[in-house]
Amino acid sequence: MTTQNRTENPDAEQPRGRSLPVTDVSLVVLIGSSGSGKSTFARRHFRPTEVVSSDFCRGLVADDENDQSASADAFDVLHYIVGKRLAAGRRTVVDATNVQAEARRQLIKIARDHDVLPIAVVLDVPEGVCAERNRTRPDRQLPAHVIPRQQRELRRSLRGLEREGFRKVHVLRGEAEIEAAEIRTEKRYNDLRHLTGPFDVVGDIHGCRSELETLLTTLGYQLARDERGRPVDAVHPEGRTAVFVGDLVDRGPDSPGVLRLVMGMVGAGHALCVPGNHENKLGRWMDGRKVTVAYGLQESIDQLAGETEEFRAEVRAFMRGLVSHYLLDEGRLVVCHAGLPEKYHGRNSGRVRSHALYGDTTGETDEYGLPVRYPWAEEYRGKALVVYGHTPVPTASFLNNTICLDTGCVFGGSLTALRYPEREVVSVPAEQEWYAPVRPMHTDAPGAREGRPLDLADVTGRRVVETAHHGRVSVREENAAAALEVMSRFALDPRLLAYLPPTMSPVATSRREGYLEHPEEAFAAYRSAGVREVVCEEKHMGSRAVVLLARDAAGLEKRFGVEGPGAIWTRTGRAFLTDGELTGAVLDRLRTAAERAGLFEELATDWLLLDAELMPWSLKAVELLRRQYAAVGAAAGSALPQVIAALEAGEARGLPLAGLTARQRQRAADAEAFVESYRRYCWPTEGLTGLRLAPFQVLAAEGANLATRPHDQHLAWIDRLVEADDQDAPVLRRTGRLLVDTADEASVAAGTAWWEELTAAGGEGMVVKPLASLVRGDGRLVQPGVKVRGREYLRIIYGPDYTEHLDRLRERSLGHKRSLALREYALGLEALDRLAAGEPLWRVHEAVFAVLALESEPVDPRL
Repeated sequence: MTTQNRTENPDAEQPRGRSLPVTDVSLVVLIGSSGSGKSTFARRHFRPTEVVSSDFCRGLVADDENDQSASADAFDVLHYIVGKRLAAGRRTVVDATNVQAEARRQLIKIARDHDVLPIAVVLDVPEGVCAERNRTRPDRQLPAHVIPRQQRELRRSLRGLEREGFRKVHVLRGEAEIEAAEIRTEKRYNDLRHLTGPFDVVGDIHGCRSELETLLTTLGYQLARDERGRPVDAVHPEGRTAVFVGDLVDRGPDSPGVLRLVMGMVGAGHALCVPGNHENKLGRWMDGRKVTVAYGLQESIDQLAGETEEFRAEVRAFMRGLVSHYLLDEGRLVVCHAGLPEKYHGRNSGRVRSHALYGDTTGETDEYGLPVRYPWAEEYRGKALVVYGHTPVPTASFLNNTICLDTGCVFGGSLTALRYPEREVVSVPAEQEWYAPVRPMHTDAPGAREGRPLDLADVTGRRVVETAHHGRVSVREENAAAALEVMSRFALDPRLLAYLPPTMSPVATSRREGYLEHPEEAFAAYRSAGVREVVCEEKHMGSRAVVLLARDAAGLEKRFGVEGPGAIWTRTGRAFLTDGELTGAVLDRLRTAAERAGLFEELATDWLLLDAELMPWSLKAVELLRRQYAAVGAAAGSALPQVIAALEAGEARGLPLAGLTARQRQRAADAEAFVESYRRYCWPTEGLTGLRLAPFQVLAAEGANLATRPHDQHLAWIDRLVEADDQDAPVLRRTGRLLVDTADEASVAAGTAWWEELTAAGGEGMVVKPLASLVRGDGRLVQPGVKVRGREYLRIIYGPDYTEHLDRLRERSLGHKRSLALREYALGLEALDRLAAGEPLWRVHEAVFAVLALESEPVDPRL
């Protein structure tokens, strides 16, 4: 019944349409003779971008969709496009005749290569209908023998499509059935991204039912028992869901008890479960297949023999229905038994299932005769957290955004769970050693620390870093190369470099007479951005320093994998002080102050990350001072007095030199002011004597990015630190500050007066910041701070006589500097967010490295 007949005869009985389930990520192969309606079917049921047509590909390579001589090249193009789409996880429909086994074999291979399901949709239309449709096509006239040959090939193919490798075969016979068919998109069985948790992921249990009860109770679950007192369900009062990584059975004392509890939780919707290799083997044995009874299988066989046939049937059905792995929480969490590289997440194939159940091996065996497992987790760079088990480890720890939860309970270790999204590890000890391990319990792949945490591929070439607060930030290849040079030659251990401070933009150029920078532009800019409350902070006469402070060596080693008291580094990641003993002494003073101030307890942390200024400037820049600033001052001090004396002598003889003499006297005064300016930043130090550290922000603590907290909270913490320092010989210095209401003229005037007072006394100036710290205006980030430098300090930056060139200097361009400041600020926040979330080192370092790379962008260094 054609569409036309259905329209003309509406009272005729309509065929009931078939619903064809098609997986959301799959390769759909349309099979049918020319004229069977494949292209029409594809247009009706799939998006245009999902369909790859052989005719279209002929047109691409030959400018003629009917040029059969171009078919070989056209199918090369078709296969290439199909491969690219499947690699990206896109459902793809191939619109070609595909009646020949060889054509289908190539497509099935592409599907397998990309671990997606191949699905066949056959349009079986009578030969006469196909021939008639081709006769009415003005753009194509096929030889008479083509359609009969295709029909014969189609008939030979129909019975063997599943044997060829198609996971689903839908055969539509006749025009009416094709017309009435509907495509129903199915989610993959492993796609549970709509479930967002919270979850409690439980490691390998191996029949340790009592320990499982203890762990679930510790996690807050309430056990339900049957009439015989056996646990058959567990419910969390807060609605949390348990997820089991497999290996429920074998070796331990009560595999049936574990199965009864887990099956009850899964059946009631309180848990999810993926299979382990031990479930896979036990299931095959229960199905009557031949397996080697070893590695604890006999214990499960003997224990199940004491159960009812009904229970054993339930166990068989349960294990047959287990899915190799699950994607959860919008794809941010992957749970499987033996681990899974990112390219397999959400995919469906025997290869994926095998890796999820058994992992991958190197082909070698260790001294105990066991396979050496390939260390996939050391190379993992995926965004999803992969939680797995399978290989016993002494303790569960994160490695490159993966974590192994098999802590060897059955071997006398512990039973472990991961609370997600909290990333909190919870363990209960084994009641005894239930099964002697073949080898001492240790990991042969991922260690307790990140094995190969960083790779050149993480930072080289052009890169784009996704940030939560500023979108995508691009890093040019040449800038990455420059940063790599600095980082690899001079920087501290990258495990310590959790943050690099961003550059800061100067205030908009002032038009006020005699000034290049003035606070009124800062207040006006924030007022126009809708920021009413700002804090003005004293700008110290030192150099920017980041301080990682450990409460004790164990705390630092636990989080960063490096022993020691902490570290102090510069804006480029170099050790600030070359003297290790002096660094230790500064950290010790700071640690003592933090302990007295109670900051470790208040923030529930064993470490703190601080942004600070270390003084004097000469402590870091002594060579710069000697070679550049002191040299200019010395040259001026030596030459100008002689020049002035000669000019004065000429004047005494009556020469008209008054103007020139006055000019040189002004130059001498400027040079003297220049020397006086940089001398304020230099004073002698010996050990801690003379050294000053002025923290102004607590950037991070365990599990927390504190940089987005209001600045008054930071300054209150800092004040407590300073007050807790040794007041007889202080090292810590308070940061002066003043709150300003940008909408209040009196408050703005007070802020301006405070800046004038600071700079008149020789101070560098101040930094104006939104009190709320992180602020957005019109959907975009607002500058986190602008520096307003004093007139005399700018003499150091622009030269002794810069005030004579203000008109030219006012043409300086600030746009690039402002853009750079925002991008680096967003990257810094991103690094701290990733650090707080416990993400792997390479993810934190990606953002940190990008900050250093952006520093290579060309910008006026005086800004």
